Amino acid sequence: MAKLPILNYPDPRLSRPCATVTEFGPALRQLADDLLETMRAAPGVGITAGHVGIPLRVVVLELLPDKPLVYVNPVILSLSGETKRRVEGSVSMRGFTEDVERPCAIRFRYQDLAGGSHEEDATDFHAICIQHEVDQLDGIFWLKRLSRLKRDRLIRKWQKQNGA
Repeated sequence: MAKLPILNYPDPRLSRPCATVTEFGPALRQLADDLLETMRAAPGVGITAGHVGIPLRVVVLELLPDKPLVYVNPVILSLSGETKRRVEGSVSMRGFTEDVERPCAIRFRYQDLAGGSHEEDATDFHAICIQHEVDQLDGIFWLKRLSRLKRDRLIRKWQKQNGA
């Protein structure tokens, strides 16, 4: 495994949609392992290949210690009507968080590392994490889910801290 460099906001690659994975094999497994190591070092609970500048639809989550989840080509199929506010952030904007409102439950489809297709339901934190990472795969950085006022305030703080 290798720790990969994480793109920092506002790198334009974070706003580009990621491509569908079509090749399943050792290189994809290695990417998933590298993403897991990178995410743990950040630290974080989720990361996409896009966060490290690799424009592929791969998500790694670790919601429970030593129980990583890998989702290849995830697609959200349905969202619940009930929503919840939860603190979100990004490995590409370390140290900055804000409340984001998202649906509490989802149904999604994905492939595993061997290319097998699966559908699952997710609720609460798991559902929020999937939505957050699928947004990133679609080129929607989490800041876009904030009100303009909150987004502008957070960006100013980020720029001040990072000398921009």
